[in-house]
Amino acid sequence: MQIQSRFCSHRLAALLISLIFWSGLPAPGHAQEELRIATSYKLMTLDPHYANLNENTSLLSHIYERLVYQDDRLDLKPGLAVSWRAVSDRQWEFKLRENVRFHDGSPLTADDVVYTIERIRDFLKSPSGGFRSYVTGIESVSAPDPLTVLIETDGAVPNLPLFFSSIFVMNRPAKGFETTEDLNAGHPPNGTGPYRFESWSSGESLRLAGNDDYWDGKPAWSKVTFRVIENPAARVAALSTGEVDVADAIPARDVASLKERGARVASVGAARVNFVQFDVARDTLPGVTDKSGEPIANPFKNPLVRRALTLATDRGILVDKILAGYGTAAAQVFPNGLPGTSAKLLPEAPNYDEAKMLLAKAGFPDGFNLVLAGPASRYPGDAESLQAVAQSWARIGVNAQPAAAPFSVFNTKRAAGDYGVWYGGTSGEAVDIILHTLLASPDPERGTGALNFGKYRNEAFDAMLARAESIAVGPERNAALAQATELVMADQPIIPLYHFHHIVGYGSRIGSYVLHPRGWTTAMQTLPAME
Repeated sequence: MQIQSRFCSHRLAALLISLIFWSGLPAPGHAQEELRIATSYKLMTLDPHYANLNENTSLLSHIYERLVYQDDRLDLKPGLAVSWRAVSDRQWEFKLRENVRFHDGSPLTADDVVYTIERIRDFLKSPSGGFRSYVTGIESVSAPDPLTVLIETDGAVPNLPLFFSSIFVMNRPAKGFETTEDLNAGHPPNGTGPYRFESWSSGESLRLAGNDDYWDGKPAWSKVTFRVIENPAARVAALSTGEVDVADAIPARDVASLKERGARVASVGAARVNFVQFDVARDTLPGVTDKSGEPIANPFKNPLVRRALTLATDRGILVDKILAGYGTAAAQVFPNGLPGTSAKLLPEAPNYDEAKMLLAKAGFPDGFNLVLAGPASRYPGDAESLQAVAQSWARIGVNAQPAAAPFSVFNTKRAAGDYGVWYGGTSGEAVDIILHTLLASPDPERGTGALNFGKYRNEAFDAMLARAESIAVGPERNAALAQATELVMADQPIIPLYHFHHIVGYGSRIGSYVLHPRGWTTAMQTLPAME
Protein backbone atom coordinates (compact mmCIF):
# COMPACT_ATOMS: atom_id res chain seq x y z
CA MET A 1 0.00 0.00 0.00
CA GLN A 2 1.37 3.39 -0.93
CA ILE A 3 0.55 5.10 2.33
CA GLN A 4 2.44 2.56 4.39
CA SER A 5 5.74 4.06 3.31
CA ARG A 6 4.79 7.22 5.20
CA PHE A 7 4.30 5.26 8.36
CA CYS A 8 7.41 3.08 8.20
CA SER A 9 9.79 5.51 9.92
CA HIS A 10 7.24 6.12 12.64
CA ARG A 11 6.76 2.41 13.20
CA LEU A 12 10.50 1.87 13.57
CA ALA A 13 10.82 4.77 15.98
CA ALA A 14 7.81 3.65 17.97
CA LEU A 15 8.50 -0.09 18.02
CA LEU A 16 10.10 -0.28 21.47
CA ILE A 17 7.66 2.15 23.06
CA SER A 18 4.39 1.19 21.43
CA LEU A 19 3.12 -0.40 24.62
CA ILE A 20 4.06 2.72 26.55
CA PHE A 21 2.32 4.93 24.01
CA TRP A 22 -0.99 3.15 24.17
CA SER A 23 -1.19 1.76 27.67
CA GLY A 24 0.20 4.64 29.68
CA LEU A 25 3.17 2.74 31.10
CA PRO A 26 5.94 5.01 32.35
CA ALA A 27 9.39 5.31 30.90
CA PRO A 28 12.16 3.85 33.03
CA GLY A 29 12.52 5.69 36.31
CA HIS A 30 9.99 7.71 38.27
CA ALA A 31 6.99 9.52 36.86
CA GLN A 32 7.74 13.12 35.93
CA GLU A 33 5.88 15.88 37.72
CA GLU A 34 3.83 17.79 35.17
CA LEU A 35 3.37 17.70 31.42
CA ARG A 36 2.16 20.97 29.87
CA ILE A 37 0.46 20.75 26.49
CA ALA A 38 -0.77 23.62 24.31
CA THR A 39 -3.61 22.27 22.22
CA SER A 40 -5.87 23.57 19.50
CA TYR A 41 -8.53 21.19 20.79
CA LYS A 42 -11.25 22.87 22.83
CA LEU A 43 -12.98 20.23 24.92
CA MET A 44 -16.69 20.84 24.34
CA THR A 45 -18.15 18.45 26.91
CA LEU A 46 -17.19 15.97 29.62
CA ASP A 47 -19.74 13.52 28.24
CA PRO A 48 -17.71 10.91 26.31
CA HIS A 49 -20.73 9.94 24.18
CA TYR A 50 -22.19 13.33 23.28
CA ALA A 51 -20.13 14.57 20.33
CA ASN A 52 -17.99 12.46 18.02
CA LEU A 53 -15.33 15.13 17.52
CA ASN A 54 -11.57 14.71 17.65
CA GLU A 55 -11.12 17.24 20.44
CA ASN A 56 -13.43 15.26 22.71
CA THR A 57 -12.17 11.78 21.83
CA SER A 58 -8.54 12.91 22.08
CA LEU A 59 -8.72 14.61 25.47
CA LEU A 60 -11.21 12.25 27.11
CA SER A 61 -9.07 9.23 26.14
CA HIS A 62 -6.94 10.04 29.19
CA ILE A 63 -9.91 9.32 31.45
CA TYR A 64 -11.92 6.73 29.53
CA GLU A 65 -10.89 3.69 27.51
CA ARG A 66 -12.31 1.62 24.67
CA LEU A 67 -12.80 -2.12 24.29
CA VAL A 68 -10.58 -2.01 21.20
CA TYR A 69 -8.02 0.51 19.96
CA GLN A 70 -6.33 1.21 16.62
CA ASP A 71 -2.57 1.25 16.33
CA ASP A 72 -0.58 3.51 14.01
CA ARG A 73 -1.48 1.29 11.02
CA LEU A 74 -5.19 1.48 11.97
CA ASP A 75 -5.10 -2.21 12.90
CA LEU A 76 -7.27 -3.33 15.83
CA LYS A 77 -5.61 -4.23 19.15
CA PRO A 78 -6.96 -5.33 22.54
CA GLY A 79 -8.02 -2.57 24.90
CA LEU A 80 -10.44 -3.24 27.74
CA ALA A 81 -11.40 -6.33 25.75
CA VAL A 82 -8.67 -8.95 25.49
CA SER A 83 -10.46 -10.86 22.72
CA TRP A 84 -13.54 -10.86 20.51
CA ARG A 85 -15.12 -13.28 18.09
CA ALA A 86 -18.15 -13.63 15.85
CA VAL A 87 -20.22 -16.46 17.32
CA SER A 88 -22.54 -16.27 14.30
CA ASP A 89 -23.55 -13.74 11.65
CA ARG A 90 -25.66 -11.93 14.24
CA GLN A 91 -23.82 -12.55 17.48
CA TRP A 92 -20.49 -11.30 18.88
CA GLU A 93 -18.70 -12.20 22.10
CA PHE A 94 -16.20 -9.88 23.83
CA LYS A 95 -14.03 -11.03 26.73
CA LEU A 96 -12.99 -8.29 29.16
CA ARG A 97 -9.64 -7.73 30.80
CA GLU A 98 -9.37 -8.85 34.43
CA ASN A 99 -8.47 -6.60 37.36
CA VAL A 100 -9.43 -3.31 35.73
CA ARG A 101 -10.89 -0.68 38.06
CA PHE A 102 -12.61 2.62 37.55
CA HIS A 103 -11.16 5.69 39.21
CA ASP A 104 -13.65 5.37 42.08
CA GLY A 105 -12.30 1.89 42.83
CA SER A 106 -15.21 -0.12 41.41
CA PRO A 107 -14.29 -3.05 39.11
CA LEU A 108 -14.93 -3.01 35.38
CA THR A 109 -17.57 -5.59 34.51
CA ALA A 110 -19.58 -6.58 31.48
CA ASP A 111 -22.54 -4.71 32.97
CA ASP A 112 -20.65 -1.44 32.42
CA VAL A 113 -20.35 -2.26 28.72
CA VAL A 114 -24.08 -3.06 28.59
CA TYR A 115 -24.81 0.31 30.19
CA THR A 116 -22.50 2.12 27.76
CA ILE A 117 -24.19 0.66 24.69
CA GLU A 118 -27.70 1.23 26.02
CA ARG A 119 -26.90 4.82 27.01
CA ILE A 120 -25.77 5.65 23.48
CA ARG A 121 -28.46 3.69 21.69
CA ASP A 122 -31.53 4.36 23.85
CA PHE A 123 -30.96 7.43 26.00
CA LEU A 124 -28.59 10.05 24.64
CA LYS A 125 -29.92 12.49 22.03
CA SER A 126 -26.99 14.53 20.71
CA PRO A 127 -27.52 17.05 17.89
CA SER A 128 -25.28 15.31 15.36
CA GLY A 129 -26.10 11.75 16.34
CA GLY A 130 -22.94 11.40 18.43
CA PHE A 131 -21.90 7.76 18.46
CA ARG A 132 -25.32 6.31 17.75
CA SER A 133 -24.39 5.14 14.26
CA TYR A 134 -21.97 2.65 15.87
CA VAL A 135 -24.69 0.91 17.89
CA THR A 136 -27.88 1.21 15.84
CA GLY A 137 -27.40 -2.34 14.52
CA ILE A 138 -27.28 -3.77 18.05
CA GLU A 139 -30.55 -5.51 18.92
CA SER A 140 -29.58 -6.61 22.43
CA VAL A 141 -26.57 -6.73 24.71
CA SER A 142 -26.15 -8.91 27.78
CA ALA A 143 -23.61 -9.98 30.38
CA PRO A 144 -23.57 -13.80 30.78
CA ASP A 145 -20.80 -13.37 33.37
CA PRO A 146 -18.80 -10.41 34.76
CA LEU A 147 -16.14 -10.60 32.04
CA THR A 148 -18.22 -11.60 29.02
CA VAL A 149 -20.31 -9.34 26.81
CA LEU A 150 -22.72 -10.96 24.33
CA ILE A 151 -24.08 -8.76 21.55
CA GLU A 152 -26.97 -9.65 19.25
CA THR A 153 -27.29 -7.59 16.06
CA ASP A 154 -30.27 -7.13 13.75
CA GLY A 155 -28.19 -8.34 10.81
CA ALA A 156 -24.59 -9.08 9.92
CA VAL A 157 -22.25 -6.40 11.32
CA PRO A 158 -18.80 -7.70 10.40
CA ASN A 159 -17.16 -4.41 11.39
CA LEU A 160 -18.50 -4.30 14.96
CA PRO A 161 -15.06 -4.49 16.66
CA LEU A 162 -13.98 -1.44 14.66
CA PHE A 163 -17.03 0.45 15.91
CA PHE A 164 -16.00 -0.27 19.48
CA SER A 165 -12.61 1.32 18.85
CA SER A 166 -14.49 4.64 19.03
CA ILE A 167 -16.70 4.09 22.08
CA PHE A 168 -15.54 4.93 25.60
CA VAL A 169 -16.77 2.62 28.34
CA MET A 170 -18.58 4.31 31.23
CA ASN A 171 -19.29 3.00 34.72
CA ARG A 172 -22.94 2.10 35.37
CA PRO A 173 -24.38 4.42 38.06
CA ALA A 174 -26.57 3.23 40.90
CA LYS A 175 -29.70 4.03 38.90
CA GLY A 176 -30.76 5.45 35.56
CA PHE A 177 -28.52 7.10 33.00
CA GLU A 178 -26.12 9.95 33.63
CA THR A 179 -27.09 13.05 31.67
CA THR A 180 -24.75 15.28 29.70
CA GLU A 181 -25.83 18.18 31.91
CA ASP A 182 -24.84 16.33 35.08
CA LEU A 183 -21.44 15.41 33.70
CA ASN A 184 -20.74 18.96 32.56
CA ALA A 185 -21.99 20.40 35.85
CA GLY A 186 -19.42 18.68 37.99
CA HIS A 187 -20.10 14.97 38.32
CA PRO A 188 -16.46 13.77 38.21
CA PRO A 189 -15.82 11.68 35.06
CA ASN A 190 -15.19 8.12 36.21
CA GLY A 191 -13.17 6.08 33.74
CA THR A 192 -10.52 3.36 33.76
CA GLY A 193 -7.83 5.36 31.97
CA PRO A 194 -4.25 6.24 32.96
CA TYR A 195 -5.23 9.74 34.14
CA ARG A 196 -7.88 10.96 36.56
CA PHE A 197 -9.98 14.07 36.09
CA GLU A 198 -9.04 17.05 38.27
CA SER A 199 -10.66 20.14 36.73
CA TRP A 200 -12.00 21.59 33.50
CA SER A 201 -12.57 25.16 32.41
CA SER A 202 -14.45 25.10 29.12
CA GLY A 203 -12.39 26.66 26.35
CA GLU A 204 -9.41 27.21 28.62
CA SER A 205 -7.89 24.16 30.30
CA LEU A 206 -8.15 20.54 31.35
CA ARG A 207 -6.19 19.29 34.37
CA LEU A 208 -5.46 15.61 35.00
CA ALA A 209 -3.61 13.57 37.60
CA GLY A 210 -1.83 10.30 37.06
CA ASN A 211 -3.79 7.16 37.97
CA ASP A 212 -1.24 5.29 40.09
CA ASP A 213 -3.56 2.26 40.19
CA TYR A 214 -3.86 2.02 36.41
CA TRP A 215 -4.21 -1.60 35.30
CA ASP A 216 -1.23 -1.38 32.95
CA GLY A 217 1.16 0.44 35.26
CA LYS A 218 1.81 3.90 36.60
CA PRO A 219 1.63 6.57 33.87
CA ALA A 220 4.65 8.59 32.84
CA TRP A 221 3.41 11.93 34.22
CA SER A 222 2.02 12.67 37.67
CA LYS A 223 0.08 15.67 36.36
CA VAL A 224 -1.01 16.82 32.92
CA THR A 225 -2.32 20.26 32.01
CA PHE A 226 -3.87 21.01 28.63
CA ARG A 227 -4.02 24.71 27.80
CA VAL A 228 -6.42 25.57 25.01
CA ILE A 229 -4.60 27.97 22.69
CA GLU A 230 -6.61 28.24 19.50
CA ASN A 231 -4.30 30.70 17.75
CA PRO A 232 -1.49 28.77 15.99
CA ALA A 233 1.06 31.58 16.42
CA ALA A 234 0.36 31.68 20.14
CA ARG A 235 0.89 27.90 20.43
CA VAL A 236 4.20 28.20 18.61
CA ALA A 237 5.24 31.08 20.87
CA ALA A 238 4.31 29.14 24.02
CA LEU A 239 6.49 26.23 22.90
CA SER A 240 9.35 28.49 21.85
CA THR A 241 9.49 30.22 25.25
CA GLY A 242 9.21 27.00 27.24
CA GLU A 243 5.78 27.79 28.68
CA VAL A 244 4.61 24.40 27.42
CA ASP A 245 6.34 21.12 26.63
CA VAL A 246 4.20 20.10 23.64
CA ALA A 247 2.19 22.05 21.08
CA ASP A 248 -0.10 20.41 18.55
CA ALA A 249 -1.35 21.51 15.13
CA ILE A 250 1.84 23.38 14.30
CA PRO A 251 1.54 25.33 11.02
CA ALA A 252 3.90 23.98 8.39
CA ARG A 253 5.31 27.48 7.84
CA ASP A 254 6.62 27.50 11.44
CA VAL A 255 8.45 24.17 11.37
CA ALA A 256 11.81 25.57 10.25
CA SER A 257 11.87 28.40 12.80
CA LEU A 258 10.89 26.05 15.63
CA LYS A 259 13.75 23.72 14.77
CA GLU A 260 16.14 26.69 14.72
CA ARG A 261 15.04 27.53 18.26
CA GLY A 262 15.81 24.02 19.50
CA ALA A 263 12.38 22.42 19.40
CA ARG A 264 11.83 19.08 17.74
CA VAL A 265 8.98 18.31 15.35
CA ALA A 266 7.10 15.11 14.52
CA SER A 267 4.64 14.67 11.64
CA VAL A 268 2.48 11.96 10.08
CA GLY A 269 -0.03 11.79 7.24
CA ALA A 270 -3.58 12.17 8.53
CA ALA A 271 -6.33 9.57 8.18
CA ARG A 272 -8.81 12.29 7.34
CA VAL A 273 -9.98 14.61 4.58
CA ASN A 274 -10.68 18.32 4.25
CA PHE A 275 -13.28 19.23 1.67
CA VAL A 276 -15.87 21.63 0.29
CA GLN A 277 -19.44 20.47 0.89
CA PHE A 278 -22.57 21.63 -0.96
CA ASP A 279 -26.16 21.97 0.20
CA VAL A 280 -27.93 20.06 -2.56
CA ALA A 281 -31.37 19.81 -0.96
CA ARG A 282 -32.92 23.26 -0.55
CA ASP A 283 -34.42 25.22 -3.44
CA THR A 284 -32.64 28.47 -2.53
CA LEU A 285 -29.60 29.03 -0.35
CA PRO A 286 -28.36 31.81 1.92
CA GLY A 287 -25.57 33.82 0.33
CA VAL A 288 -26.05 32.38 -3.18
CA THR A 289 -27.17 35.01 -5.70
CA ASP A 290 -26.77 36.14 -9.29
CA LYS A 291 -24.23 38.82 -10.15
CA SER A 292 -26.73 41.57 -9.28
CA GLY A 293 -27.29 40.16 -5.81
CA GLU A 294 -30.70 38.61 -6.45
CA PRO A 295 -31.46 35.13 -5.06
CA ILE A 296 -31.29 32.27 -7.55
CA ALA A 297 -32.35 28.64 -7.59
CA ASN A 298 -29.88 26.39 -5.81
CA PRO A 299 -27.13 25.83 -8.41
CA PHE A 300 -25.58 22.95 -6.47
CA LYS A 301 -28.48 20.66 -7.26
CA ASN A 302 -26.97 20.45 -10.74
CA PRO A 303 -24.04 18.00 -10.88
CA LEU A 304 -22.57 20.00 -13.76
CA VAL A 305 -22.07 22.96 -11.41
CA ARG A 306 -20.47 20.76 -8.77
CA ARG A 307 -18.19 19.28 -11.41
CA ALA A 308 -17.29 22.75 -12.71
CA LEU A 309 -16.28 23.96 -9.27
CA THR A 310 -14.23 20.80 -8.76
CA LEU A 311 -12.34 21.44 -12.00
CA ALA A 312 -11.79 25.04 -10.93
CA THR A 313 -10.15 24.09 -7.62
CA ASP A 314 -6.35 24.21 -7.55
CA ARG A 315 -5.33 21.65 -4.93
CA GLY A 316 -1.66 22.12 -5.78
CA ILE A 317 -1.65 25.62 -4.33
CA LEU A 318 -3.29 24.36 -1.17
CA VAL A 319 -0.73 21.61 -0.61
CA ASP A 320 2.43 23.30 -1.86
CA LYS A 321 1.90 26.88 -0.71
CA ILE A 322 -0.50 26.83 2.21
CA LEU A 323 0.57 23.49 3.74
CA ALA A 324 4.21 23.91 2.66
CA GLY A 325 4.27 20.32 1.48
CA TYR A 326 2.89 18.90 4.75
CA GLY A 327 -0.15 17.45 3.03
CA THR A 328 -1.41 15.44 0.06
CA ALA A 329 -3.92 16.50 -2.59
CA ALA A 330 -7.16 14.54 -2.19
CA ALA A 331 -9.58 12.82 -4.55
CA GLN A 332 -11.35 10.63 -1.97
CA VAL A 333 -11.89 10.45 1.78
CA PHE A 334 -8.61 8.74 2.82
CA PRO A 335 -5.10 8.99 1.36
CA ASN A 336 -4.53 6.52 -1.48
CA GLY A 337 -3.26 3.18 -0.31
CA LEU A 338 -5.18 2.85 2.95
CA PRO A 339 -7.70 -0.03 3.09
CA GLY A 340 -10.87 0.75 1.15
CA THR A 341 -9.42 3.49 -1.06
CA SER A 342 -9.51 3.42 -4.86
CA ALA A 343 -6.33 3.48 -6.91
CA LYS A 344 -8.39 4.94 -9.78
CA LEU A 345 -9.21 8.17 -7.96
CA LEU A 346 -6.39 10.66 -8.36
CA PRO A 347 -6.38 14.45 -7.85
CA GLU A 348 -6.94 16.43 -11.05
CA ALA A 349 -5.14 19.57 -12.14
CA PRO A 350 -7.49 22.55 -12.57
CA ASN A 351 -9.09 22.96 -15.99
CA TYR A 352 -10.70 26.40 -16.06
CA ASP A 353 -11.81 26.27 -19.70
CA GLU A 354 -13.74 23.03 -19.22
CA ALA A 355 -15.16 24.36 -15.96
CA LYS A 356 -16.50 27.46 -17.75
CA MET A 357 -18.07 25.27 -20.42
CA LEU A 358 -19.82 23.16 -17.78
CA LEU A 359 -21.12 26.26 -16.01
CA ALA A 360 -22.52 27.61 -19.26
CA LYS A 361 -24.14 24.26 -20.05
CA ALA A 362 -25.74 24.33 -16.58
CA GLY A 363 -27.23 27.77 -17.31
CA PHE A 364 -24.67 29.97 -15.59
CA PRO A 365 -22.50 31.42 -18.39
CA ASP A 366 -21.69 34.47 -16.26
CA GLY A 367 -21.26 32.56 -13.04
CA PHE A 368 -22.86 33.62 -9.75
CA ASN A 369 -22.05 34.86 -6.25
CA LEU A 370 -21.77 32.84 -3.07
CA VAL A 371 -20.54 32.95 0.50
CA LEU A 372 -17.93 30.25 1.19
CA ALA A 373 -18.01 29.53 4.92
CA GLY A 374 -15.50 27.68 7.05
CA PRO A 375 -13.90 27.46 10.49
CA ALA A 376 -10.91 29.56 11.49
CA SER A 377 -7.88 28.08 13.28
CA ARG A 378 -9.34 24.58 13.51
CA TYR A 379 -7.42 22.89 10.67
CA PRO A 380 -3.98 23.67 9.26
CA GLY A 381 -4.41 26.35 6.63
CA ASP A 382 -8.19 26.57 6.94
CA ALA A 383 -8.70 30.35 6.56
CA GLU A 384 -6.01 30.51 3.87
CA SER A 385 -7.67 27.59 2.06
CA LEU A 386 -10.94 29.53 1.90
CA GLN A 387 -9.11 32.42 0.25
CA ALA A 388 -7.29 30.16 -2.21
CA VAL A 389 -10.45 28.30 -3.26
CA ALA A 390 -12.26 31.62 -3.71
CA GLN A 391 -9.46 32.90 -5.94
CA SER A 392 -9.59 29.73 -8.06
CA TRP A 393 -13.36 29.92 -8.51
CA ALA A 394 -13.18 33.59 -9.51
CA ARG A 395 -11.40 32.46 -12.67
CA ILE A 396 -14.64 30.88 -13.93
CA GLY A 397 -16.92 33.73 -12.85
CA VAL A 398 -17.99 32.34 -9.48
CA ASN A 399 -17.38 35.11 -6.97
CA ALA A 400 -16.92 33.51 -3.57
CA GLN A 401 -16.81 35.62 -0.43
CA PRO A 402 -14.81 33.76 2.25
CA ALA A 403 -16.44 33.78 5.68
CA ALA A 404 -14.27 32.22 8.40
CA ALA A 405 -15.57 31.96 11.96
CA PRO A 406 -14.51 30.24 15.19
CA PHE A 407 -15.42 26.59 14.99
CA SER A 408 -18.11 26.77 17.66
CA VAL A 409 -19.84 29.55 15.72
CA PHE A 410 -19.33 27.87 12.36
CA ASN A 411 -20.57 24.50 13.64
CA THR A 412 -23.74 26.03 15.09
CA LYS A 413 -24.53 27.99 11.95
CA ARG A 414 -23.84 25.06 9.65
CA ALA A 415 -26.19 22.84 11.66
CA ALA A 416 -28.82 25.60 11.54
CA GLY A 417 -28.64 25.80 7.73
CA ASP A 418 -27.09 29.26 7.58
CA TYR A 419 -24.65 28.24 4.83
CA GLY A 420 -25.10 27.06 1.27
CA VAL A 421 -21.53 25.85 0.72
CA TRP A 422 -18.70 25.44 3.19
CA TYR A 423 -15.24 24.09 3.90
CA GLY A 424 -14.96 21.33 6.50
CA GLY A 425 -13.02 18.32 7.59
CA THR A 426 -13.53 14.93 9.17
CA SER A 427 -11.59 11.91 10.31
CA GLY A 428 -12.61 8.37 11.08
CA GLU A 429 -11.52 4.89 11.96
CA ALA A 430 -11.84 3.59 8.39
CA VAL A 431 -13.02 4.56 4.91
CA ASP A 432 -16.47 3.09 5.44
CA ILE A 433 -16.97 5.09 8.63
CA ILE A 434 -16.45 8.36 6.76
CA LEU A 435 -18.56 7.27 3.79
CA HIS A 436 -21.29 6.17 6.20
CA THR A 437 -21.23 9.47 8.08
CA LEU A 438 -20.38 12.08 5.45
CA LEU A 439 -21.92 10.86 2.19
CA ALA A 440 -24.62 8.28 2.93
CA SER A 441 -28.21 9.55 2.86
CA PRO A 442 -29.23 11.05 6.23
CA ASP A 443 -31.25 8.48 8.16
CA PRO A 444 -31.43 8.82 11.97
CA GLU A 445 -32.83 5.31 12.33
CA ARG A 446 -29.88 3.75 10.51
CA GLY A 447 -27.44 6.27 11.95
CA THR A 448 -26.18 7.32 8.52
CA GLY A 449 -25.37 10.82 7.28
CA ALA A 450 -24.62 12.44 10.65
CA LEU A 451 -22.15 14.78 8.91
CA ASN A 452 -24.05 14.94 5.62
CA PHE A 453 -25.12 18.52 6.29
CA GLY A 454 -25.68 19.02 2.54
CA LYS A 455 -28.51 16.42 2.64
CA TYR A 456 -27.06 14.60 -0.38
CA ARG A 457 -28.91 11.42 -1.35
CA ASN A 458 -27.82 8.70 -3.75
CA GLU A 459 -29.72 5.42 -3.50
CA ALA A 460 -27.27 3.53 -5.73
CA PHE A 461 -24.38 4.59 -3.50
CA ASP A 462 -26.31 3.73 -0.34
CA ALA A 463 -26.91 0.23 -1.69
CA MET A 464 -23.26 -0.27 -2.67
CA LEU A 465 -22.06 0.98 0.71
CA ALA A 466 -24.49 -1.29 2.55
CA ARG A 467 -23.24 -4.26 0.53
CA ALA A 468 -19.60 -3.38 1.28
CA GLU A 469 -20.37 -3.06 4.98
CA SER A 470 -21.91 -6.54 4.98
CA ILE A 471 -18.62 -8.13 3.89
CA ALA A 472 -16.06 -9.31 6.42
CA VAL A 473 -12.92 -7.21 6.82
CA GLY A 474 -10.45 -8.05 4.07
CA PRO A 475 -9.65 -7.56 0.37
CA GLU A 476 -13.22 -8.18 -0.86
CA ARG A 477 -14.61 -5.55 1.49
CA ASN A 478 -11.87 -3.09 0.50
CA ALA A 479 -12.65 -3.57 -3.19
CA ALA A 480 -16.38 -3.03 -2.60
CA LEU A 481 -15.68 0.17 -0.65
CA ALA A 482 -13.42 1.42 -3.45
CA GLN A 483 -16.18 0.83 -6.01
CA ALA A 484 -18.72 2.65 -3.85
CA THR A 485 -16.30 5.55 -3.48
CA GLU A 486 -15.77 5.74 -7.25
CA LEU A 487 -19.52 5.92 -7.80
CA VAL A 488 -20.21 8.65 -5.28
CA MET A 489 -17.20 10.80 -6.15
CA ALA A 490 -18.29 10.84 -9.80
CA ASP A 491 -21.36 12.74 -8.57
CA GLN A 492 -19.21 15.25 -6.67
CA PRO A 493 -21.32 15.86 -3.52
CA ILE A 494 -18.10 17.18 -1.98
CA ILE A 495 -14.81 18.42 -3.36
CA PRO A 496 -11.99 16.59 -1.55
CA LEU A 497 -9.19 19.12 -1.09
CA TYR A 498 -6.32 17.58 0.85
CA HIS A 499 -5.17 15.20 3.55
CA PHE A 500 -3.02 17.35 5.78
CA HIS A 501 -0.19 16.07 7.92
CA HIS A 502 -0.41 16.24 11.71
CA ILE A 503 2.54 18.26 13.03
CA VAL A 504 3.48 18.40 16.70
CA GLY A 505 6.36 20.28 18.29
CA TYR A 506 8.00 19.40 21.60
CA GLY A 507 10.70 20.80 23.86
CA SER A 508 13.71 19.60 25.81
CA ARG A 509 11.76 17.92 28.65
CA ILE A 510 10.30 15.47 26.13
CA GLY A 511 12.27 12.44 25.02
CA SER A 512 9.97 11.44 22.16
CA TYR A 513 6.49 12.00 20.81
CA VAL A 514 4.75 9.28 18.80
CA LEU A 515 2.17 10.58 16.33
CA HIS A 516 -0.94 8.71 15.24
CA PRO A 517 -2.68 9.18 11.86
CA ARG A 518 -5.97 9.85 13.69
CA GLY A 519 -4.44 13.07 15.03
CA TRP A 520 -4.89 12.54 18.75
CA THR A 521 -2.95 14.68 21.22
CA THR A 522 -2.40 12.80 24.46
CA ALA A 523 0.01 12.46 27.35
CA MET A 524 0.26 8.76 26.49
CA GLN A 525 2.08 9.70 23.27
CA THR A 526 4.60 11.80 25.19
CA LEU A 527 7.61 10.26 26.92
CA PRO A 528 9.89 12.20 29.29
CA ALA A 529 13.50 12.87 28.42
CA MET A 530 15.92 10.64 30.33
CA GLU A 531 17.76 12.58 33.02
